[in-house]
Amino acid sequence: MKTIRIGAGLGFYGDAWGPIAASIERGDVQYIASDHLAELTLAILQKDRAKDPQAGYAKDLLPMLAQLWPLAQRANGGKGVKFLLNAGGLNPHGARAALAELFRKKGWHARIAVVSGDDVIDCLDTFERAGESCAHMDSGAALSEVRERMVFANAYLGAAPLVQALQQGADIVITGRVADAALFLAPLVHEFGWRLDARTPEEWNLLAQGLTVGHLLECSGQGSGGNFGGLDWVDIPDLGHIGYPIAEVSEDGMAIITKAPGTGGRISFDTVREQLLYEVHDPRSYFSPDVILDMGSMQLQDLGEDRVRVTGALGKPRPERLKIVGGFQDGWMGQATFGYSWPQAWKKAERAAQIVQQLLREQKQSIDDVRIEYQGYDSILGPLADSAQRDQLNEVYLRMALRTRDKRVADGFGRLFPWLALSGPPFVGGRINMQPASELLGIWPMLVRRELVENAVIVDVMEV
Repeated sequence: MKTIRIGAGLGFYGDAWGPIAASIERGDVQYIASDHLAELTLAILQKDRAKDPQAGYAKDLLPMLAQLWPLAQRANGGKGVKFLLNAGGLNPHGARAALAELFRKKGWHARIAVVSGDDVIDCLDTFERAGESCAHMDSGAALSEVRERMVFANAYLGAAPLVQALQQGADIVITGRVADAALFLAPLVHEFGWRLDARTPEEWNLLAQGLTVGHLLECSGQGSGGNFGGLDWVDIPDLGHIGYPIAEVSEDGMAIITKAPGTGGRISFDTVREQLLYEVHDPRSYFSPDVILDMGSMQLQDLGEDRVRVTGALGKPRPERLKIVGGFQDGWMGQATFGYSWPQAWKKAERAAQIVQQLLREQKQSIDDVRIEYQGYDSILGPLADSAQRDQLNEVYLRMALRTRDKRVADGFGRLFPWLALSGPPFVGGRINMQPASELLGIWPMLVRRELVENAVIVDVMEV
């Protein structure tokens, strides 16, 4: 039975690509699927694009492929390894132009595809005229509340246009916002001839298995022992040379999760099941553009030697609507950090926060919200922090941040802190870190009928 091996790429913008080299050189992969876009990455890329219209894509695309492409061309029995990457972000054509320039300078040849059509910022009014409310998925708030402040809106596309790009001979497929797992599902559909317009339980189950593979591999090293929450995390070997997970998938959907020989990390029942449940609200109904996954009958069998067999995923018909993530201008943030040492470090930081709050009240400036964190005590645990321990802390860093619609207020916030070094609570050796105003982008998730989006999706393949 035919099998395909797909290797995990990045799990977020800025992730390490060194482990991908091991998957290419020693993991016998035919495809690398790389997820550069975490949920909030588009907001980061929008700030880049606001400064430079040619930007807006994940800049790690170029150095990553500069290192990996020569390795990929010699791998897979000389056939090469294909890449699918959502590094295009808000500007996939700009990403390809930059990559093409790199390849020309290096004298490298490739067919590079761009999948576009996920950018729907100019279509929102059309969607509303077609009867879509575009209301906030969670709060139900009307789009009109933020419409004039919207700066991007991108739909989560499925695997279909990526499959089309592979069918046209693409060696590298660059996309904008697609469902993370679609990057991994597309090669399986392409190689095995699975139907994305599935109409039977058997066909839905195949897509569900493919979606599971993508979900298990989309977070790079988190699927192979990185960020593992088990108490034996300390025993996971050689995280400094972790191997990213690889899926060996059969035509019938059965998958074995493994990693390249001689790499660190661990593939086991526990590490795989932890990743399986990552970001899953309902295991019986995990939505994607291509299929709805039911994990209720799934089986994970630990085969030993960093191999886990995955079977039993059940599929349901794909949803009628696609998710769109929009971003809107949501004011400005000013922030500062101020450190205090033992004795009574927390009490000193608390008193400093009270003084700054008093000054803010007296100034009567336009402020929407203030956040106070005591780093070393509650900045991660929040209300779950153990108050019985706070008076014994050796050091505490007070971080205060405010949200405002007035950039001048955000810029001036940090100036409320330096004078405290000599005129506030006892201060020794802590840093004073004031940061300039930072523009805030709010996130607006919404649902739209899929045909309104998919009819405008374009696949463009260019030979470089």
